Amino acid sequence: MRRICVVVASRANYGRVRSLLSAIENAPGLSLQLIFGASLLLEKYGNAAEQVEADGFTADKRLFYILEGGTLETQAKSTGLGIIELSSAFAELKPHAVVTVADRYETLATAIAASYMNIPLVHIQGGETSGNIDDRVRNAITKLADIHFVATEQSKKRVIEMGEDPKYVFNTGCPSIDLLASQNIEVDEDQLAEIKGTGHQIDWRAPYILMVQHPVTTSYGDGFGQTQETLKALRKCNNYQKVVLWPNIDAGTDDVSKALRVFKEDADGEGFSYFRNFSPLLYNMILANAACAVGNSSSFIREGSFLGTPAVLVGDRQISRETGKNVLTASYQAEDIFKKIMRQVMTPERVSEKIFGAGNAGIKMSELLTSLNPLKSKL
Repeated sequence: MRRICVVVASRANYGRVRSLLSAIENAPGLSLQLIFGASLLLEKYGNAAEQVEADGFTADKRLFYILEGGTLETQAKSTGLGIIELSSAFAELKPHAVVTVADRYETLATAIAASYMNIPLVHIQGGETSGNIDDRVRNAITKLADIHFVATEQSKKRVIEMGEDPKYVFNTGCPSIDLLASQNIEVDEDQLAEIKGTGHQIDWRAPYILMVQHPVTTSYGDGFGQTQETLKALRKCNNYQKVVLWPNIDAGTDDVSKALRVFKEDADGEGFSYFRNFSPLLYNMILANAACAVGNSSSFIREGSFLGTPAVLVGDRQISRETGKNVLTASYQAEDIFKKIMRQVMTPERVSEKIFGAGNAGIKMSELLTSLNPLKSKL
């Protein structure tokens, strides 16, 4: 039995690998080892680990390695702590391969720990571009990885151009699309009623705009003003409720959070609902039924293109990404953001595009993890 260890370190992380976890559990030749780590375990970010467990997955290890502060320094130190904690966990679990996802500092910690312990590393979502520090982190992980499960043909080409062996680079699509392909995305008021937010009492049947805006590491210190501009634009969207999701844990998170708190206390912020976390299934439902998605989340590009959800990408966090027809870009100026939102909510029809896969990535990945010769040769 081949032991495959997957590290889930954030709420977004989990959404990316949920279908893969199920596929590994159901594969006859594979045994799933699961590590919960970083912000996935923190109450401040919604304790998303509870949602993972509610879906039937059990952690073999729970690792705390995030320093408070939300600064560049704490981000770097958390990476180092992650390497220490993950190395100890890998030594105990003795996996045959480690799976890591995308381009975050938690992902880099996983890659370094596995590589130095001579454990085959499988990287999901390599070869993509976004235009900020994530590119450097993602490319560093690509060079550490043994097996590459990329999400698009362009990404596959980039990974091979980086010098990786084409025999070990596979366009599987993105496993987050698997949930969308099999999920009923119509509004389920009973399920959505279980989500506890603050502010405006959202009516999920009435039109709403979804805001997800994260800090941008390369413009650290500017998050407060950047977020204010987006909120100013949304305040002008009088005919729409606003659903606001709290930011991720990247450096600068406190600046974005402060902007949300200040705005929330403003009497002019009526009509805004604030949430710390959604499960992947509920997030998909909310994204699918939004009149428009606004901010800088890669989900607007990835899941959004499959759903055809109109989106406005604010700023440069995703500036170099492959995007579908559902996306418009805007500067950090409120007036520009507002104009783009108005264009998007008037979109006559939604076009689904399969840029990031057709919904069978998890199965493809589990089959490759079972049969890959490169993996066998390193056992």
